[in-house]
This record gives sequence, structure tokens and C-alpha cells, in this order.
Amino acid sequence: QGHVVESGGGLVQAGDSLRLSCVASGRTFYNIAMGWFRQAPGKEREFVAAIHARSIRTMYADSVKGRYTISRDNAKNTVYLEMNNLKPEDMAVYYCATGRTNWGFRSYEFEYWGQGTQVTVSS
Repeated sequence: QGHVVESGGGLVQAGDSLRLSCVASGRTFYNIAMGWFRQAPGKEREFVAAIHARSIRTMYADSVKGRYTISRDNAKNTVYLEMNNLKPEDMAVYYCATGRTNWGFRSYEFEYWGQGTQVTVSS
């Protein structure tokens, strides 16, 4: 059984930066993709970013491309999401998830999900 815990959310102003962290356990971390998704009030959960098990590939939603960076430290079983130039429309609960294989970016390609961390952006 996998276990995923996100941290790093908070209240920031538009234009600020924030770094989310996610620690995953219960799986062979270096063999699985990791992803970040988000869900804003009244909206469906959407893909944000994903990273290959060995960091050889990343993918971003168009809405965050150029502002967000996903990275991972396999020695620490941790994946990060660096968010720069935050906008009010980035406000959401951000979820981290473990992949079923070494790569994926669609929600069904992820197996275990965290409880989420709230990111609030004031204008």
C-alpha cells in the first residue's frame, strides 16, 4: 500500500513563488513516475505536471508551462513542484500521486494519491 504526503501549500500574493513537496512510501520510488494535479473549487481535477521515474522526461499543462518546474530526489523519495509567478487562477488544492509505471500523465496512470495541499493566491 502506497502512502503519499504533500506539504508546502499556503497563502501567497500574485507573482510570488511557492515550492510544494511530496514524500511517497510503500513503492519502489525510483521505478515510478510522479505527478501533480490540482482541483479548484467547482472544477474537475486537472493535470499539472509529471516526471519520469529517472527524470528523463517531464510534462506540463499549458497553463503552467514556463512557470512551474517539477523535479525529484529519488534518494529522498520526494518530488517537488516549484511554482513561480503564481496567478489567482492557480489557486487550488494540489495533489501528488504515484505512477503505476515509470511514466504517465493521465490521472488513471497514477495509483496512490495524497490528501492534497491548499494553495491560495491573492490578487
